[in-house]
This record gives sequence, structure tokens and C-alpha cells, in this order.
Amino acid sequence: MTSTGLSRRRFIGATSSAAATATLINLGGVGTAVATTGKGAEPHAWKGKQSRNGWPVLAQAPSHRIEGSSQKVRLAEGDASVILLHVARRFHYEIDSLRAGDVHGWTAHANVTEPYESNYASGSALVIRPLCYPSGSKGNFYPNELVVIRDILSELDSTVAWGGDFKVPKESHFELTLRPGHPRLKGVARKIHGWQTDPGNHGAGAIDAFDPRRRRVARAFERRMAS
Repeated sequence: MTSTGLSRRRFIGATSSAAATATLINLGGVGTAVATTGKGAEPHAWKGKQSRNGWPVLAQAPSHRIEGSSQKVRLAEGDASVILLHVARRFHYEIDSLRAGDVHGWTAHANVTEPYESNYASGSALVIRPLCYPSGSKGNFYPNELVVIRDILSELDSTVAWGGDFKVPKESHFELTLRPGHPRLKGVARKIHGWQTDPGNHGAGAIDAFDPRRRRVARAFERRMAS
């Protein structure tokens, strides 16, 4: 795990989960903090049968344990959970240890302030520490933590988008970009399964995001996505 000292967000995450619960907009377990400017959009119900990214809205979703931690998160079964759990694992191993209340996925109450938040209702998105990385706020990650995030996005071959890149940012948010059954989505999920089952040092917990070769690939990927 990368050592960056005791940051403001880690202090909050370690000491104020009760206060966080009281200050978050209720999304059926998913917290969305209003931007500190007070200009956050008003929450409204998402009425579609599909979420913004084309996944079906679910009446319920199973709970999945995040490897290496004691935390669980509700996500759509199959490729969605395989890929998004990989994101959460890498955050846990390489950015900061996940604690109770840090990670939220599927919600039964689709109240959204931005359309991309509807993806929680389909179990195809998750948030990690939404109070620490609230909607409408940018610049909450240290540069070395951003290296890890960019490496994750590159590694997952644009099957996952990060809310920090959105017009209305939400740096706690990670979502699937492709519809269910897309060949690239299935290919990335198979790759992650291979890391988990094959011998050798692969996958979350065994990755060096600062390896020069990986950094070159991640930078090239970021430039391609920005163009």
C-alpha cells in the first residue's frame, strides 16, 4: 500500500463514519455528498428500467466480499462484480485500507443528482468513500494515488470509467462503461479470473503501478481517452 501520511480524507474515514451517515444524501445505502460550494443538483428519482450505462435496474443484488479486507459490497452478478471488485481490491491494497462504510454499490432507492448515479441501481457502479471524494469536488487524491487510478483504468481497457473525469466530477465513483455481454467486458473479466486462479504474481496486490512500462501504457491510455 502506498504511504502518503495521514490525509484529511483518511482522518475522516477513520473517525467520522457516524457523522458521514448523517450528512450524506440517502441513496438506499449509497452516500452522495453535496459539493462544498452548496451548488449540488437536487436529487430526483430515476424511473428508467435501465441505468445510464445500459444495465438493467435490479430489485436486489448479491453481496460480495472485497478480497484482502473485511468489507462487502452489493453488485450485479457476473462480469460486473468481477471487474468492479478488482477496482475495490486495488484501492484497498495500493491507495488505502478499506474500512466499514467505505464502499457502496447497488441501491434499491434510485435517487440521483447526476444521471451516472443511476448506475448504482443496476449494480454496475460503486463508490469508495463518497464523503471524502464528494460530487462536484476535484483534486482530492494525491499524485501517487492518481497514478494507481490511471493504471487501473488502463489495465481494465476502458471497461471502467472514473467519476473524476466527468463534467460534474465524483472522484469516489467507478462505473462500467459497456453494456452486459459486450465482448471486451467479458474479455477483461476472463483476464481477472485468470489472475485469481493461475499461479504467479498477477492481479490486485501484486501490481506495481509505478513500473516504467506500466506508466507509459497508462499515460498513453489517458491521452487516447482524452482525445
